[in-house]
Amino acid sequence: MPEKHDLAVIGGGSGGLACAQRAAEYGARAVVIEAARLGGTCVNVGCVPKKVMWNAAELATGLADAAEYGFALEVRGLDFATLKGKRDAYVARLNDIYARNLARRSVALIRGRARLARPHEIAIDGRTIQAERIVIATGGRPQRAPFPGGEHCIDSDGFFELSALPARTLVAGSGYVAVELAGILAGLGSKVTLAIRFDRVLRSFDTMLGDGAMQGLRDAGVEVITGATAASLARRDGALELTLVDGRVLPPVDCMLWAAGREPLAHDLGLEHAGVALDAAGFVQVDRFQQTSAAHVFAIGDVTGRLPLTPVAIAAGRRLADRL
Repeated sequence: MPEKHDLAVIGGGSGGLACAQRAAEYGARAVVIEAARLGGTCVNVGCVPKKVMWNAAELATGLADAAEYGFALEVRGLDFATLKGKRDAYVARLNDIYARNLARRSVALIRGRARLARPHEIAIDGRTIQAERIVIATGGRPQRAPFPGGEHCIDSDGFFELSALPARTLVAGSGYVAVELAGILAGLGSKVTLAIRFDRVLRSFDTMLGDGAMQGLRDAGVEVITGATAASLARRDGALELTLVDGRVLPPVDCMLWAAGREPLAHDLGLEHAGVALDAAGFVQVDRFQQTSAAHVFAIGDVTGRLPLTPVAIAAGRRLADRL
């Protein structure tokens, strides 16, 4: 007989955790199902480790300027392995804190990949549970590079797996992820080229912000190449060379980071078995109350196409639990 819950949340990111914990505070029997590390994108491959790297880049800039302010320092360079190790250990501590928070609120945690088998039934790696209400909070992932040779690229997740600082890096993309990572890599000492399709970065932001970011990147030593649409990537003599659709071949680099958007993690969830509709881009369709086309299924965050900035995701999760 499948175990029964009042609420099952598929996804242990900021919004999903907040929703399950708030529901438990109201007395609901809640469960979180997560195959990866707790905390979602923000904690593991987003905001939190990125800020650690940004702070390291800021320190590097300050050290370079220190002598002009009268500080006599001996700088021996960056030990990237130490930086990565301490950053990863900090993230691991946060993962443990999230698990303890769930246990303290009597929220069950099931490790594994969830898939809807029936409207109220979820299969997790051979185990089956039932839930009166279900929340889809699976988030998103970086889009893959869609051209020949794209498998040689890393994405923003791969940035946090780097074991050494690339000497030369090509970043492709004009959104805030591309801008942030290009600036961080340059600050840490990599020779960075940023390839963008149009004439400036952050095109969905205020024009002044985009122009200011462009100038800041150039001041930091980043070469910005405009009108750059990728055609193919090839590995030659141990380096990577990107060819653009207009025939230009960019200088060789040691690492190419593709940061051209994200896509929802809504595939292979069995949503059709509960009557949950997706839009043309693959996002879960929700109304203003975050309810899907199935009355008992709700969705929050990246999987719906709504930007899950951590405070927003947490607030959304709590608000949803207040309505359930």
